[in-house]
Amino acid sequence: MRRGRITSHAAVLAFALAGVSCATKPPLSVYPNAILLDQGPRWNDVTRASFYAQDQGARIIPLAWLQALKQTNGQGFLNDGLSRYGYLPNQPNGLPVGFVSVGTGRDAVVGMTCSACHTRQITVDNVPYRVDGGPAIVDFQSFLSDLDAAVGTVLSSDSAFADFATGALGHAPAPAETAQLRQSVSGWYYPYHTLMSRALPSTPWGPSRLDAVGMIFNRLTGLDIGSGTDRVIADNIRRADAPVRYPFLWNSPVQDFTQWPGFAQNGSDLLALSRNVGEVYGVFAMYRPQKNAAHVFGYDYLNGNSVNFSGLRTLNLLTKNLGPPKWPFAIDAGLATQGAAVFNRSIDAGGCVACHGIRPGQTRLGNATWATPIQDVGTDSREYDVLSWTASTGVLQGARIPLVISSLQPVDKSINILTLSVVGSILQDFVPVLLAPRPGTLGAQAQTATPSAEALVASPEAAQLRTAFRTAPQPKAAYESRVLQGIWATAPYLHNGSVPTLADLLKPAAERPASFPIGPAYDTSKVGLAASQTVFGYTLQTTDCSDRNSGASRCGHEYGTTLPDADKRALLEYLKSL
Repeated sequence: MRRGRITSHAAVLAFALAGVSCATKPPLSVYPNAILLDQGPRWNDVTRASFYAQDQGARIIPLAWLQALKQTNGQGFLNDGLSRYGYLPNQPNGLPVGFVSVGTGRDAVVGMTCSACHTRQITVDNVPYRVDGGPAIVDFQSFLSDLDAAVGTVLSSDSAFADFATGALGHAPAPAETAQLRQSVSGWYYPYHTLMSRALPSTPWGPSRLDAVGMIFNRLTGLDIGSGTDRVIADNIRRADAPVRYPFLWNSPVQDFTQWPGFAQNGSDLLALSRNVGEVYGVFAMYRPQKNAAHVFGYDYLNGNSVNFSGLRTLNLLTKNLGPPKWPFAIDAGLATQGAAVFNRSIDAGGCVACHGIRPGQTRLGNATWATPIQDVGTDSREYDVLSWTASTGVLQGARIPLVISSLQPVDKSINILTLSVVGSILQDFVPVLLAPRPGTLGAQAQTATPSAEALVASPEAAQLRTAFRTAPQPKAAYESRVLQGIWATAPYLHNGSVPTLADLLKPAAERPASFPIGPAYDTSKVGLAASQTVFGYTLQTTDCSDRNSGASRCGHEYGTTLPDADKRALLEYLKSL
């Protein structure tokens, strides 16, 4: 167990991520016999099972509490394995794909891992197909808001809490036990509810979308770095109203940059670790930095830190094994060949290869990458508003890492606070010249003498971490352009999920659907979401180019829109084959 790691109920309680209430949705059908797509020779039952359940250090809520909570209809919160939100069945304890239980007995805690957000299931003619590493079609916001409501209900009623306590503790508790449990549940609920009430917009993100960067900033600055015992700085929490769709994971290890605005450099295991540590801080990891002169940078970034660095390395290795899904239906080979010719034309001639072809990017620590062009193609701009957020720095005021991050000011950019937190944690736990090496870490094999800050930041690892996050992003509304292998399986399209099919993306923005339902039913002709969906009951309303900063603008990326219909059909056939 890592020094300072928190495992008791009371200690797990001061963190969370939340959402706003949505109408009750009909449960999704459970498909235990989904067709598993071919995703390359290195992706198999073993890698898949590990991907579904590998802990990354997120900590949501004690499992016993979750099992004791009720839905508004009186049924157990886990009765359907959370399939009503789109999550996929996996474990006998009721937890779906991407949800893990860490610990044993009444000390077990539920966390999330990569596959919760990056596994999807689509249906064609009511037949389910599993896409590992694909953008999840899940209603994350409703799950989080319903969890908040369920806990709020038991805290608001003595009789409801009595029933909950019996279930959570496994026996009828004595009054002292009930009082202690209520204190623990209240301690969990306060930061969770504070974040929910301040962060989530009144217009829901909807299935398949979320404001990931906004919630990372909100959770880190709002729930982790306050000076009080609960660590909350409520005024740091802002509305997370710049939703984007979940990205797909195949080929992500070889991208030059990641994150939709391309602010995270990529291409090495260390840069992947930095990106993923930031992700875990956003989805329920415990993080309690504190001043400590005994540490080389004057701060202990691993105090009470639940990030599972080993688990993150394992997940990174798994994504290297994950290939793009192969189209499981027939392909017209002749038409696809014609489409390849269209794809490889110049931009002016309606081609795609200049932005989406495989070509060399930068080489980092000997690792070659694929170029990830970051450019403004006229799409929705709202995510860039998030990158300009600032926050009070709390206990991190004045913290610095030489050559990496200057001393944090009383109010600083949220991305600077994230950068310092990620880099400080990684340097303290993994660089071989660590202060006070501990068994089980890379530092255990290193020198035991205290290194200077200058020596530590001069290491090759720290030199690379200096550029892990670009705190001065591209001009507003410039987003990454990815290689299109497996793109057929990732609808809806554009970074904010505002276009339902590839066929619609080849239309001018003015002719794209103003609204469309989101769900797993797929249209193999238009290549994307089917026009009729039977689950969720959610319809995304998009805006046109007159409101490009709405968060749901369907504007931009007008490439290929003037192609003849025959060329468009050929191009779609080719994109199926990638």
